[in-house]
Amino acid sequence: MIEPHAPAPPGPPPSWGAPGGTGAPAPLPVRPGTGRFLVLAGVFVCAACGLVYELELVALASYLMGDSVTQASVVLSVMVFAMGLGSLAAKRLRRFAAAGFGALEAVLALVGGSSAMVLYAVFAWTGGWGGLWADGPRVLLVGFSLTIGVLIGAEVPLLMELIQRVRRQDPGGAVADLFAADYVGALVGGLAFPFVLLPFLGQLTGALLTGTVNAAVGAALVLGLFRRDLTRRARWLLLTANVLVLALLATATVLADDFERAARHAVYGQDVRVAVRTDVQEVVLTGDADGRPLDLFLDGRLRVSDSDERRYHEALVRPAMDGPHARVLILGGGDGLAAREVLRHPGVRRVDVVEPDAGLVRLARNDPGLSALNEHAYGDPRLHAGTADAFRRLRSTPSAAYDVVISDLPDPDITASTKLYSQEFYGLLRRVLAPDGRLAVHAGPVADRPRTFWTVDATLRAAGLPAVAYRVGTRDAHEGRDAAPAPDPGRAAAGLHAPAPRGWGFLLAARAAPALRLDPAAPGPRTLTPESLAGGARDAARTRVPGLPPSTLVHPRY
Repeated sequence: MIEPHAPAPPGPPPSWGAPGGTGAPAPLPVRPGTGRFLVLAGVFVCAACGLVYELELVALASYLMGDSVTQASVVLSVMVFAMGLGSLAAKRLRRFAAAGFGALEAVLALVGGSSAMVLYAVFAWTGGWGGLWADGPRVLLVGFSLTIGVLIGAEVPLLMELIQRVRRQDPGGAVADLFAADYVGALVGGLAFPFVLLPFLGQLTGALLTGTVNAAVGAALVLGLFRRDLTRRARWLLLTANVLVLALLATATVLADDFERAARHAVYGQDVRVAVRTDVQEVVLTGDADGRPLDLFLDGRLRVSDSDERRYHEALVRPAMDGPHARVLILGGGDGLAAREVLRHPGVRRVDVVEPDAGLVRLARNDPGLSALNEHAYGDPRLHAGTADAFRRLRSTPSAAYDVVISDLPDPDITASTKLYSQEFYGLLRRVLAPDGRLAVHAGPVADRPRTFWTVDATLRAAGLPAVAYRVGTRDAHEGRDAAPAPDPGRAAAGLHAPAPRGWGFLLAARAAPALRLDPAAPGPRTLTPESLAGGARDAARTRVPGLPPSTLVHPRY
């Protein structure tokens, strides 16, 4: 522990001296003021790179493994713990501060820069959703967090030695200067990741470029400012190591696009037709060529399967349309498939689709395969699509504005969706519903996650919207909304992917408990009958979990 008012030692330790190892420290090639500025600039850049590595791991882990709260907690807690270990370990390197810092930055640049690519490769080629290697990405995530944390933690003691090497000052002042540069660098890195690196370079190239900057700055600082503190052999070793690291990172950057395409084919199969990164998520379309069915994946989760989507969308929409339905609001549903089912009903005058991803709406409007599947719903003059946050949109919507609301949102236990299954959110929906209006909610697979499903039911009831539950099954164990991507046949045969949910669960809610019926005036659905709807209600009722509390914004329970 540093004593703030302890007298400074009479001189630097012998290791700070010239290569001979004894005597006064070797003179710097610049004035002390310039040298101090260069060291603090190096601290700034290294701190920015370190935070980018942390955020990159959190973002990629959340995308690959879901549950962003858990992934962020694992990465950050492991890293903070590892930083403490790194600080302790660096005590042994203080005698060789310049050489130790240079070697440490080279290793950190290689590990941090390649971490996203390695994680993605393990996830894509070892079956990250199940089987023998199911925990491979998670173990690797902890390993990278621990390694990067140790390396970042070791930076501070070594940089403290180097800044004192430039100009001796009281420990308190040196610590203040060091941490000021560190914190400002962390701010810049934290802002650069979501606003510059991720949208313009993507996760893989962004991490590789960060590693390149990290290696270049670390090598320039040591070999430029402190080169006289190193032996000739140490200088050549450090230069060779950094050139090798930079060459590896540059090669990986050049090959990043080819790698990503190969990994995407490993995950989604060989018939990937569209793969775009919108402002919100990654959108992948497969199939719809040579008779292959179309599948839509959003951030790696299967959202639409051509072979089974009609069962889902008819079950979601048709029961809610039994009654007045002139004004309909669809939350989510940017693919246009729920709108397709709504527009089949006579008497519909206006359909508002509120979808946060404008890129998905453009794809559903313009892609030949997806627009054919939604029967060109976006070309209907009654449909009006808007890009907005659902909470904000509902707050500005007049009371009793809609006869029907369709909640076509991802499962409630996906962290980004949790607030849209809260009591507060359903309170807003109750306000915008007409007195005899109805709300249909996709609430996840009731057979696989009954507690989550019935928590949605309890939350609706707490908001004054009693509901009736029902479910429909999928045709195939590997087909399901919000399931892991369907594997290609070879990987499925190897048993490397877990089965998807066995069906979908829905809740039909209103101010008074609604009747579960189909609109007799509408064209008959292809997959749903009054008998199958009643059977789905009985199946769902058998899974009921009583006594569950509602979920709120400040106390989410999914």
